[in-house]
Amino acid sequence: MFIKVLFVVTIGSFFSLVGTMLGASIGILFKKPSNRIIGCINAFAAGLMLSIVMIDLIPEAINKINFFNAMIFALMGMLIIMLIDLISDKNKMFSDSHLKIAFMAALGLMIHNFPEGIIMGAGFLANAELGIKMSILIAIHDVPEGIAVAAPLMASNKAAYKIMTYAFITALPTVLGSWLGVFLGSISEVVLGECLGVASGVMLYVIFGQMIPESLKLWRGKTVTISTLIGMIFGLVITNVL
Repeated sequence: MFIKVLFVVTIGSFFSLVGTMLGASIGILFKKPSNRIIGCINAFAAGLMLSIVMIDLIPEAINKINFFNAMIFALMGMLIIMLIDLISDKNKMFSDSHLKIAFMAALGLMIHNFPEGIIMGAGFLANAELGIKMSILIAIHDVPEGIAVAAPLMASNKAAYKIMTYAFITALPTVLGSWLGVFLGSISEVVLGECLGVASGVMLYVIFGQMIPESLKLWRGKTVTISTLIGMIFGLVITNVL
């Protein structure tokens, strides 16, 4: 069991760090990526996430527990992440300086990355294929997160190594979450199903409550819609190939 846990944490760390660091690198390279680019990346990740949640995550939860219980725990996941979102909204009262934006973005992403780790850990315990799919999903999802951290720091003329360090720190909660996901999921099949149900709710809220609205706020052109559809198609490919 220890080896399996170590494997999950290693995979989780690798994929999460790759996505976040890649995003930070893009932020450093372009200094200030256009709203259109960030919006399209967010939309693509949202479409990808939606297809995998609906085709893999929720059905897997229903297989572990019944449909009614899966929906109850999905609702719980939505309520939990909604509470985090409401608390985060209060931060609008703070200064909008670049450093403050970077700090609050990093703090919010660290909170968000913890349940991502739980999703990954629970997914690997459910089955290896689901774990791999969730790892790839999270890696792609973390690319715009890395950009979100890097862009305001670049505007503040921070050194590249400091930006990469901050991006690395924001990805660490995913590692801790993957440990927790494995621990909770290894207790029983029922607990694993409950974890997957909660994870589904969290991801659905992030998709429709944050990622898609944010993408449309950044860029209202048709490219955002197209990016979402491409993400969904790519998710279908991942589901059938991996």
